[in-house]
Amino acid sequence: MHPVTENEKKSSSNQSTKLDTVKERHVAGVILARGGSNGIPLQNIKLLAGVPLIGWVIRAAIDSDVFDSLWVSTDHDEIERVAKKWGAKVHRRSAEVSKDTTSSLETIQEFCRMNPEVDIICNIQATSPCLHPHHLIQAVEMVTKQGYDSVFSVDRRHHFRWQEVTKGGGPDTKALNLNPAKRPRRQDWPGELCENKSFYIATKKLIDEGVLQGGKMAYFEMPAEYSIDIDNDIDWPVAEQKVLRFGYFGKDKPELVRLLLCNVLGCLTDGQISLSANGDERVSVNSRDLDGITMLQRKGTEVGINRGPAKLIYKLSQKTGCVVMSLNEPKQVEVEKLMKEKKLEWKEVAYIGNDATDVDCLSLAGLSAVPLDTSAMALIAAKYRCQSTAGHGAVREFCEHILHSLQPAGNPQCQTCQYDQHLVKSITQTHWPYDNIYCFLSQLLRQTGLSTFSEVNAALFF
Repeated sequence: MHPVTENEKKSSSNQSTKLDTVKERHVAGVILARGGSNGIPLQNIKLLAGVPLIGWVIRAAIDSDVFDSLWVSTDHDEIERVAKKWGAKVHRRSAEVSKDTTSSLETIQEFCRMNPEVDIICNIQATSPCLHPHHLIQAVEMVTKQGYDSVFSVDRRHHFRWQEVTKGGGPDTKALNLNPAKRPRRQDWPGELCENKSFYIATKKLIDEGVLQGGKMAYFEMPAEYSIDIDNDIDWPVAEQKVLRFGYFGKDKPELVRLLLCNVLGCLTDGQISLSANGDERVSVNSRDLDGITMLQRKGTEVGINRGPAKLIYKLSQKTGCVVMSLNEPKQVEVEKLMKEKKLEWKEVAYIGNDATDVDCLSLAGLSAVPLDTSAMALIAAKYRCQSTAGHGAVREFCEHILHSLQPAGNPQCQTCQYDQHLVKSITQTHWPYDNIYCFLSQLLRQTGLSTFSEVNAALFF
């Protein structure tokens, strides 16, 4: 081994300095969320599978741990409130870059002027709820470690394209990416790479020059199941079903839910109490909610019911096999005693509540939910907001959410996924045009009054 010379020491020191400089570059994630969307009003905070749309990408970006700062750029007070609740900083954009005609680049340029410490910007699209942390980690490292100036996301599509014929432009069209005489089978054609609009990463230097894609460029290919873009109402039910199957549910996503705790009043019932002529109190329980409880029990989850008339709780316990819980205030203390007896951790507990007394348990549980018509305090604490109201399917919806959350993406053994495949298969066998299938599914949801495809499946196939 030869001795290290002074020149080699200097060279090594220079290389170390260069590496440190690269590591010190400030990487910022920026989510553009203007209030005046032309497609869906306030779509950026509309609930998708119980989570605000921007919540899905904020959660993935934070858990990727590759950003020195994460921002939501908006001009709207409510979007600002939701963004901060989910853990993002807020760039309050000016009126000049909040117009219908404003480009994404113009908004990002303003962000850069207001945040001069930023060196690399990752523009994350709020309308890409199936984004996962590992996508962002790998893509950002292509800039920070591999030396690319810009990286953007793509997916692979198998669409045969034809030249458009405008009025007066002639009667003929021609194929743009195939030979009609030798049409390839899908499995014999690799397809084409198309931007899927999940994210665009660029150095500040490029952005100052007026481009998001330039310099040494690279694409980051995402599997098709993680690619979705929401532009209008027809996309929404499709996106909801896809995010339940392929979305990112967080670092603390439980591997197993061993106990579900559920309030009877305000969750299983709608809070209405009717009186008979004899003065007897009566409440109603939705059979769909009871079916949801049964689905969980079949997977080995114990279900405990609490807070309701003694006679009702007793009859529900007899009918469903649920365990009767007497959770006095403070509920957190009572639940933790129960967990200690059963040797459970909070991540193994799911909780659906509806009142201020449930807030601590909703915050601590591995999975938690509230019905649509719940108190504001409980709503803020819950990890999932049902699209159904109390006594009208909220518990069933949460049970389905639990099952989806515990299943690997697209698991063929998932009962709900099987129903979804059955529904889509039955529709596609009609040989309708692809776009009309989506129209049909969207119309089906509206006409039935159901909020998710899973509910449609249950109505059709149970």
